[in-house]
Amino acid sequence: MVMPVHDVNPTRRTPWVTYALLAANFVVFLAFTPGVIGSLTGGSSLADLCHLQAFLDRYAVVPQELIHHRMPNLVPTGATGVGPQGPGCVVDRPGYEKSPELSVLTAMFLHGGWLHLLGNMLFLWIFGNNVADRMGHVRFLLFYLVCGYAAAYGFAVLNAGSGEPLIGASGAVAGVLGAYLVLYPRARVWVLVPFLIFLPLRLPAWIVLGMWFVLQAVYSSGQGVTDAGTVAYLAHVFGFVAGMLIAWPLRPGTPPPPEPRGILFGRRARPDW
Repeated sequence: MVMPVHDVNPTRRTPWVTYALLAANFVVFLAFTPGVIGSLTGGSSLADLCHLQAFLDRYAVVPQELIHHRMPNLVPTGATGVGPQGPGCVVDRPGYEKSPELSVLTAMFLHGGWLHLLGNMLFLWIFGNNVADRMGHVRFLLFYLVCGYAAAYGFAVLNAGSGEPLIGASGAVAGVLGAYLVLYPRARVWVLVPFLIFLPLRLPAWIVLGMWFVLQAVYSSGQGVTDAGTVAYLAHVFGFVAGMLIAWPLRPGTPPPPEPRGILFGRRARPDW
């Protein structure tokens, strides 16, 4: 899998909404997600785990809640206790009212760890500014949220009996990638390719994002991965397709990206490249 680091596609306006989304994701992760400090120091405890489970149960998407609108009778409270099987998290009747539909929104800003957060934010940083530039601030924000909802509902419909929490900006970010592929397929993207060392290459966006989508589709079938049950690859597929469909009407009026010039594969390209 290649890792994008930069695209050669300047914008006409400052992508304030993209910046705001990046900031919101970091603020929620650092200031509100239980156990983050412990993960930084390596000192996560059972109490941190119980608080995190209670937090996710309240604010994450749970497919069976979203589709059947059936709330569990017992949920983690965030407290720890000792039961017949040893120390564990205490469960009790929920002391709050949860809206499954609203949980789709809150779940878009929750992440399970640093790699999860940084991976999503890297893709949003690289590709979100151009899509926002083409759509405009308000339309881009609505587009981002719609793709997140499409990803969550698509995954939930096909996993209606699942009680596992679904979190992350991945579905919405996948929508951004789908829109970028439709709007700027020929834009050049600098990527790092792992081959003994990380080799920098500049590839067309249709190769980078097309490869990403194919991998998500393959992984969603359970092929080629051992953690398909913990990563909602199918949500990525739904978000990507939603982004492509929404962006398609904007394609005819989208100005093409600039012709690549300058350094290419470590050497200076010809002026007419």
